[in-house]
Amino acid sequence: MDLTFSPADEELRAEARAWLAAHVPRVPLPSLETAAGFAAHRAWEAELAADHWSVVSWPRRYGGRDAGLLGWLLFEEEYWAAGAPGRVGQNGTDLLAPTLLAHGTPEQCARVLPPMASGEVVWAQAWSEPEAGSDLASLSSRAVRADGGWLLSGQKTWSSRAAFADRAFGLFRSDPGAERPHQGLTYLMFDLRARGVTVRPIGRLDGRPAFAELFLDEVFVPDGDVIGEPGQGWRIAMSTAGNERGLTLRSPGRFLAAAHRLVALWRARGCPEHARERVADAVIGARAYRLFTYAAASRFLAGDRLGPETSMNKVFWSELDLALHETALDLLGPEGEAAEGAWAQGYVFALAGPVYAGTNEIQRDIIAERLLGLPKGRR
Repeated sequence: MDLTFSPADEELRAEARAWLAAHVPRVPLPSLETAAGFAAHRAWEAELAADHWSVVSWPRRYGGRDAGLLGWLLFEEEYWAAGAPGRVGQNGTDLLAPTLLAHGTPEQCARVLPPMASGEVVWAQAWSEPEAGSDLASLSSRAVRADGGWLLSGQKTWSSRAAFADRAFGLFRSDPGAERPHQGLTYLMFDLRARGVTVRPIGRLDGRPAFAELFLDEVFVPDGDVIGEPGQGWRIAMSTAGNERGLTLRSPGRFLAAAHRLVALWRARGCPEHARERVADAVIGARAYRLFTYAAASRFLAGDRLGPETSMNKVFWSELDLALHETALDLLGPEGEAAEGAWAQGYVFALAGPVYAGTNEIQRDIIAERLLGLPKGRR
């Protein structure tokens, strides 16, 4: 791994830092889990996109800066250090977009990516189902062939951003007679306002609808919204999952910024001895995660594929996020949990980390079986 950045990388970092200093809102935006907050964050995406900062790694023709993966990591460090808002378009830009760039058609990329980059179209992830939580291959929502497209029926749950989003992407069973559950699945995009779609928001611990259930009753989707070949959805979905667990869902910059804020909080509270080791562990964890991610990025750029090691990544960042926020709330005492501050909101979000993107129990099974070669366990 080479952590020597090129002059172009350093120029990008400096330009990003200056832009963020001039544009990051002085007053935090309202929670994006509310209608008003969602609209405010969508407007922030448009402001980023106007100067090509919303998707720096993408090609310029789709709204990016051609900065590549390392450029994106550098930008993220500046972004979170500047205290910039959370990203409402993350499901689209970090999960669907890499899938489209790898498996979509030129027409799909030209049609879908620019409005995604600007926040004009915000995407929800529609993978989980009531009877197929972390066992994605057991899903039962189906896609039936129709004239010029497909009819989608079934139920999706825990669909992040779906309460206020415009469109969604997910897997559907298009061949119920396939020999194995991983076969006969098709990856499709669909409109959340189409006829036959019912969106039912799910309240979080604080009552805000961070997720939603989706009920689909013969929702028509044209052939142009199938990603890859029908029946090959599992293979394509695994590339999405690799991005989600491995490189793009939680950038190191996010945790580095949180660790620095935690150190500042600890000092402001008089450097209490009982929290010293936990604060130090958080800083070390954030820096280790940064190095791990840059190492993975280096291998990826050298031609390697992301493999089951992304499961280690997912377990690490989700537990690091939780530890960071628990330490902060302990330092704040009762006022921390009662307040509507960033640490309290971040803690509520961090609680979900070990569950979404594939539960940590499933990730540990993958680590045990595919990386350590241990026999199959409870599944």
